[in-house]
Amino acid sequence: MAAKKTIRVLIVDDSALTRKILREILASDPAIEVVGTAMDPYIARNKIKQLNPDVLTLDVEMPKMDGISFLKNLMRLRPMPVVMVSSLTQKGADVALEALGHGAIDYVGKPDASSETSLADYSREIISKIKMAASIQQVPCTTARQPDAAANTRNHQTAASIRRKNDQVIVVIGASTGGTEAIKEILIRLQPDSYSVIVVQHIPSAFSTAFAERINKISSLEVCEAGDNQKILPGHVYIAPGDKHLKIVRDGSAGPYYCKLDDSAPVNRHKPSVDVLFRSVCVSVGSNAIGILLTGMGSDGALGLKEIHDTGAITIAQDEQSSVVWGMPGEAVKLQAADFILPLDKIANKVTTLIKQPTD
Repeated sequence: MAAKKTIRVLIVDDSALTRKILREILASDPAIEVVGTAMDPYIARNKIKQLNPDVLTLDVEMPKMDGISFLKNLMRLRPMPVVMVSSLTQKGADVALEALGHGAIDYVGKPDASSETSLADYSREIISKIKMAASIQQVPCTTARQPDAAANTRNHQTAASIRRKNDQVIVVIGASTGGTEAIKEILIRLQPDSYSVIVVQHIPSAFSTAFAERINKISSLEVCEAGDNQKILPGHVYIAPGDKHLKIVRDGSAGPYYCKLDDSAPVNRHKPSVDVLFRSVCVSVGSNAIGILLTGMGSDGALGLKEIHDTGAITIAQDEQSSVVWGMPGEAVKLQAADFILPLDKIANKVTTLIKQPTD
């Protein structure tokens, strides 16, 4: 039996200390081989040609050429999985989110050698993300594929009655790896209407504000980071903070909906967790919801989507072909939790169609 192929990684970072830490972390896993390091994009360009790595870790801020410019050139000339290494700051968040829009698979913060506990957690995170990046068959592009949607849908018996008379529809979206771009693609296609959108994206706390601000600039809906006890209004999008669970609560059986932030322990190793949001939908919204589970590693949200489905609400899972990682939506499909399995570029239109359908 042939030996399992190791994942060949090239580290690109202008900091000698960061290169050293990353090399030691990645080399500690027998499935990963660090084939080289580079202190700037020009050295990296030559080493990519010489070493043919499977995955690149790429610093955001470097001399001679910044990480974004290098990433754009790389994706045009030699597409490959890239994990960005960014400082967990407002500026770092803005650049990392931009990098995801140009084809980077994921991002991690800069390693902190001063804390043994955080370094151990960091090591698990970056090793996991390197392995995930290496498993991706093709680097995502900004244009979603368009397979035949008709073959990937299952009609739900209540599909024609999503809106109860004089009541507010709540659309909930969960995502992880690849989700920032997927969420953007949906929200830029939606128009203000009688529904509200609540989003959980697995994202660091330093990034969630920047993510909400970034989407708000390009969406027709009003987008913000959710606040505790914030009233949920039609035509608005509420994105969970990166360090709190987000639930939907209701004032009575017919009163308004509110965002409720929860600082309890991670669920499915995530905080915010998609399952936490989705389960709150079952309690407070019931069948007057649309649940959507997008690209992401793991299974967070799959059971929650099944529970939403079982209340009689409409559920949608992103299809495998348009997902960066078909982990979360794939698990939901296995559970038969999705009424519709759709390519990314068809989801917004499906939401609009469902909401505009007349009630029985």
